[in-house]
Amino acid sequence: MMKTYDPKGHGKERTAEVIKFAEAKPPSHLGAIVHRYIELETVGRLNMDYRFHALPDACAYLVFDQLNSDVSGVTKLRTTSEELNLGRQFHYINIRFFPGVCHFSEDEYSYGLVNSPYKGALPLLEANHKLASCNFEEKQPILTRLVEDLLTAKKIVPNLVTQKIFRNIDEINTVSEMAAASNLSARQLQRVLKRTTGLAPHDFLKVLRLQQTLNNEASDNYADQSHFIHSFKKATGYTPGRYTRKFDV
Repeated sequence: MMKTYDPKGHGKERTAEVIKFAEAKPPSHLGAIVHRYIELETVGRLNMDYRFHALPDACAYLVFDQLNSDVSGVTKLRTTSEELNLGRQFHYINIRFFPGVCHFSEDEYSYGLVNSPYKGALPLLEANHKLASCNFEEKQPILTRLVEDLLTAKKIVPNLVTQKIFRNIDEINTVSEMAAASNLSARQLQRVLKRTTGLAPHDFLKVLRLQQTLNNEASDNYADQSHFIHSFKKATGYTPGRYTRKFDV
């Protein structure tokens, strides 16, 4: 689908700029591994740099730069936000994985996803070279084959614990409730989440609740407005009001 960038407040002069956003579900046999295949692309050249604010996310991504096939990488899970300058023209393909399925070693990660060549050990550059000359529909089988290869190599493994958490997320408000939904003790949950996501249970829950809140009313996931504002500022560095003004959302 095509989306027009329609900012609020001080960003009105950028209304005419267009960014194409598309997403697709993976094949059914990867439905518990991959959340979405995603494409983000400028149509023409923007009048000013596009600053993308990456909020805390419990999911991991493979990122492929379609304007430079040597640039790709793996995101690391974060409990705080990060601002990325994507420049005035960009084209990215992403694989968004469900939490806790990626089992990559340190030498397979690469930081600087939007401006640095990938130097890790995963076959990302080979995949990116294949992606470069295809449209989004044609790219999806290439992404699927890459995920299948990573599954075979056990670099990606289904995570039954996080699957249970997501199935019950609307009823989970505490770490103890998260452990109960997973049929684990608090100590077992601590070990599993730390090993598979790198996050402690309370951090994992905070990230999930923030993500939920951004799609719902604050009161749905927080006891009160002040608690939401405090959590939002700790994660993003901004109050909700300042965040809205700065990033035109």
